[in-house]
Amino acid sequence: MNWDQIEGKWKQAKGQVHQKWGKLTDDELDVIDGKRQQLAGKIQEKYGCTKEDAEKQIEEFQESCNC
Repeated sequence: MNWDQIEGKWKQAKGQVHQKWGKLTDDELDVIDGKRQQLAGKIQEKYGCTKEDAEKQIEEFQESCNC
């Protein structure tokens, strides 16, 4: 699934995103609203990882997403 599809189905994907990155709040996920760069930034902020690591995690999530 490509990111445009995930962004279009963000309400459904939000639950899976929250499962993977539990430190992200519902309010933060509402603000992110499917935007990949904002998600990467929040993952970096909450988990203290590099941009590259956050992007890798998102890529893995994208490949496994069944939203």
